[in-house]
Amino acid sequence: MNFSSWPPLLVVDVEGNGTNPPDLVEVAALPVRDGRPDTSTAGAWLTRPRRPVTPFAARVHGLTNARLENEPGWAAIADQVHTLLGTSWICAHHAHVDYRVLKAHMPQWEPAGVLDTLRLAKATYPGLSKYSLDALIEHVQPDLLASPAQRHRATYDAFATAQILIAMAAHYDTWDQLAAAAVPPGLPGSPEPEEEATLW
Repeated sequence: MNFSSWPPLLVVDVEGNGTNPPDLVEVAALPVRDGRPDTSTAGAWLTRPRRPVTPFAARVHGLTNARLENEPGWAAIADQVHTLLGTSWICAHHAHVDYRVLKAHMPQWEPAGVLDTLRLAKATYPGLSKYSLDALIEHVQPDLLASPAQRHRATYDAFATAQILIAMAAHYDTWDQLAAAAVPPGLPGSPEPEEEATLW
């Protein structure tokens, strides 16, 4: 894979407060340049949600209401997040979730395209029993020594997802082949309409 052929790309991860729809509590955006995660230009934000963090969500990511009470509200950081993401491609694990949450918080934002490492892993590693981020970390064995924070924090998960994306890219000759395997139907960058459930 010739990484110089890649368009601008940021691996993103978001953490929510556990409500439906969720309020954001953490966003990470990690550029991938020349086949490596570029932590020097990454962005990471904590934000106080409008509604309290549920006990279940707090147990998952460790971000409690007490931890977030002095963080800025979303309106105070939205422009920073939007500016960093710009119109670049984004990549995430189970990407439609991250895309839709970010889109709900930034209606004017639209990435050039969306890569999903879950979709890509199913094409790249057929036959795995699971395709969760933990299962892919175990299968790929990426070097996570330099990863910030810990599992289920946005910065860690974005770093791990970036390493897994780079490892899977070695299985494809061109960016177009990679994108064809990784972009979910109906999301930016896909020529296919979104899959819809029907009654028949």
